[in-house]
Amino acid sequence: MKLYASLASPYTRKVRIVLAEKHIDCDLEVVDVAPVENPVNEHNPLGKVPTLVLDDGTALYDSRVIVEFLDNASPASRLIPENNRERVAVRRWEALADGVTDAGLLVRYESLRPKSEQSADWVAKQMAKIRRGLARLDADLGTEDWCHGDRYTLADIALGCCLGWLDFRKPGGLDWRAEYSNLVRHYGRLMEHPEFAATAPRV
Repeated sequence: MKLYASLASPYTRKVRIVLAEKHIDCDLEVVDVAPVENPVNEHNPLGKVPTLVLDDGTALYDSRVIVEFLDNASPASRLIPENNRERVAVRRWEALADGVTDAGLLVRYESLRPKSEQSADWVAKQMAKIRRGLARLDADLGTEDWCHGDRYTLADIALGCCLGWLDFRKPGGLDWRAEYSNLVRHYGRLMEHPEFAATAPRV
């Protein structure tokens, strides 16, 4: 298998952590997807990372699809519960964490446009999504050790990747550490895991 990746991508990080947790060997190819023509286009018509190419040439894209495949590919360290209600609860955490990250990415992309073309209203709308999302994540986590149940799951991985990216890019000047103490505690715990420390976002 080969994973097409960006070392700055929170979604690539999610997949890399799952690969490590599941003890699955996979080649890593770091690519620049900014150009219209890039190596990922051959496998993913959207030209986005992460894209996972299986040994038979099948390409999987979108981190949620990839991590579900990986979790089912190996019995080691199940990260998504098999019980329907519990599985949905974990995927709900993932959806909210990814949604916060998506809004942050939109703010980041807007900041790269010429000043005269940037929309303050658009940025404010996305920042409101981020703050509402973080507030809900912080409240739902509370003082618990893990996002769902009594063990580490994909929910924790998705949340950690979201928070790590917010630390890295600080969209809109956001200082989430000053406002969400439960998330600060949880991210500190996650960063004690070698796979989290090894995949911290960088350019």
